[in-house]
Amino acid sequence: MQPFPLDRAFTFLESGPVTLVTTHDTGRDNVMTITWTMVLDFDARFAITTGPWNYSWKAIEKTRECVIAIPSADMLDTVVGIGLCSGKDTDKFEKFGLARRKADKVKAPLLDKCLANIECRVVDIIEPYGIVILEGVAAHADPHSKGRSPLHGIGDGTFVTDGPVLDRRTMMRPKLPPSVLTRKS
Repeated sequence: MQPFPLDRAFTFLESGPVTLVTTHDTGRDNVMTITWTMVLDFDARFAITTGPWNYSWKAIEKTRECVIAIPSADMLDTVVGIGLCSGKDTDKFEKFGLARRKADKVKAPLLDKCLANIECRVVDIIEPYGIVILEGVAAHADPHSKGRSPLHGIGDGTFVTDGPVLDRRTMMRPKLPPSVLTRKS
């Protein structure tokens, strides 16, 4: 081991999937790129980190709902482009040719071409950290996503995709809830 810059330490932990978070407020949809996400438990409970600097923040605070969409690696340039502009002055759906669908339980839209979409309601906002605790209320998966990988941000402008699935469910059987063990890889 050798010393490593502390201000870059997050790059060892920030490899969760890149997400696109959609919101809807005052008749207008928006989408932002979020790389800081966390699964909180085996139920559909998640956290994202954002803040007042993001245009979507006010919509999340006001409506207390959003959709987490999981883009595939082939959407990399779109994902980065969405993150580099603001919904305050840009219609990102038009600019990036994003197709959307009506969600079942929230007003924020689902995004086509993504691997999955999770409709969420805000449970809590932890300030001053900008941590938004979300509870999933509906989930949708693309049945044609076989062979497409999620995108993982390293946090320094580089990204990686998934490799082969390493299955240890049998070894972990006593520790995992039954719903996890029945999922297909």
